[in-house]
Amino acid sequence: MPALNLDTDQDRIAERVNEPGTLFVACLCAEWCGTCREYQDAFNRLAERHPEVCFAWIDIETHADRFDDLDVENFPTVLIEDSVTTRFFGTVLPQVSIVERMLSDLTTLPGVTGAPKLRPALAVA
Repeated sequence: MPALNLDTDQDRIAERVNEPGTLFVACLCAEWCGTCREYQDAFNRLAERHPEVCFAWIDIETHADRFDDLDVENFPTVLIEDSVTTRFFGTVLPQVSIVERMLSDLTTLPGVTGAPKLRPALAVA
């Protein structure tokens, strides 16, 4: 299954992030960003390889009202969080192998103090 899209899969995302133990990986992007559009296919293929993880594609400009306090400085920005803490939040090169390496060993990604958590905003359907 490709990454869920907040524009079309809001209810499914809310359902998945409420499942205990589900890892959540979001790509925060903007429709106008050519790099994001090019990255989306690879991100979808990564999601298909990891069905146990909730992958979401979020256009932060379309949903600015939900994420107004989110500080995204560049694209693509990736957020990885478990049910307890944010493991990673930052801009990545548009190479899906980077996210895949992070997922291969989450113990190398300590909790990030002060990083945002998207689950509360997404769980409200």
